[in-house]
Amino acid sequence: MDLLKEGKNLVKLNIREYGMYIALFVIILIFTILTDGLFISSRNISNLLDSAGYIAVLAVGMTLVIVIRHIDLSVGFLAGFLGAITAILLTQYELSVWLVIPIILILGILIGLVYGLLIAKIGVPSFVVTLAGMLIFRGALLQVTEKTGTIIIKDEQFNAIGNGFIPSIMELNGLHLLTLLIGLVGILLFIYNEITIRRNKMNYGFEVMSGSIFSIKLIFISAIIAYITWILAGYNGFSWTVIIVVAVVVIYHFLTTKTVLGRHIYAVGSNPEAAHLSGISVKKITFIVFGSMAMLAALSGILFTSRLQSATTTAGTLFELDAIAAAYVGGVSAAGGVGKVTGAIIGAIVMASLSSGMNLLGIGISYQYIIRGTVLAVAVIFDVMTRKEQRA
Repeated sequence: MDLLKEGKNLVKLNIREYGMYIALFVIILIFTILTDGLFISSRNISNLLDSAGYIAVLAVGMTLVIVIRHIDLSVGFLAGFLGAITAILLTQYELSVWLVIPIILILGILIGLVYGLLIAKIGVPSFVVTLAGMLIFRGALLQVTEKTGTIIIKDEQFNAIGNGFIPSIMELNGLHLLTLLIGLVGILLFIYNEITIRRNKMNYGFEVMSGSIFSIKLIFISAIIAYITWILAGYNGFSWTVIIVVAVVVIYHFLTTKTVLGRHIYAVGSNPEAAHLSGISVKKITFIVFGSMAMLAALSGILFTSRLQSATTTAGTLFELDAIAAAYVGGVSAAGGVGKVTGAIIGAIVMASLSSGMNLLGIGISYQYIIRGTVLAVAVIFDVMTRKEQRA
């Protein structure tokens, strides 16, 4: 009974963090029942994760932008434009994919630094700067694709980024062995990280959850990772898109939770004036966050272009809205200072799950937009309500 009570209190105190996981579980359960299990088939889960990849990458960057109390409306068409530049370099100039990708990422960083200059140095609101960027890159995308309309990419290495899967060492009863091994390593690293964090908190005298609840948490999350790994291993294994997204999450999770830079980003988001008075360069943080956002937009453009194996005039349409929605559903606060990159990924998966489930049920696109908009509204209302309760 005490265990159940502690569990309820834990969920109540951390409702912002755990709410998204509960929502994802409910969505998966409902669509699994309504589609007679088709929703959780290996093929559908693999396609769902791949389709969420380019939005998930954007959502990670957007989370940090919102954390520091800004917004970036240009990331969709910036991704589409840089994806088109990627296609042009690969097809018309016949450059190597290993040369093109760094060029595009660096170009993205430079664009982000220009944003940072306008926002941090000159003082133009980020909404205005990125709205202008959205219009500029929309026009630039139309300009570079106006001759052909669609630029077909035949580079197999590049196309494998969005459509290929990691190689298989061998098959084990029809299962992708390398995927199983990666999943096992992921579980072990997760358990090690959680135990290390718990031990450090105890050493500094911070309150931690009981050993029983902690064990349940480890078992539950490990079981989820194992189940997803098992499902994907039964199809073609982990795709390169999933591997890239996981790498982005691991890097950004480390940067935001284990480094001075991460602490400064959240300090600026919580109170820019106080951060400035304590010696933190708010302008520098703004430069870094917008440079990072534009770089991730470039990566998103690469993933999307590779998945389509072409660059189109409509690439990037509404990407920014999906990224913002994923960030808010993932727990970022509209007031700034609160939000995790891991939450952004869950938010992206929630939105992708909604789209996938509704497509399987044959729900019209008009109703899909209404439902997704409602989910976003509920997420923001939930954020506002929980902040009011915390103040009370």
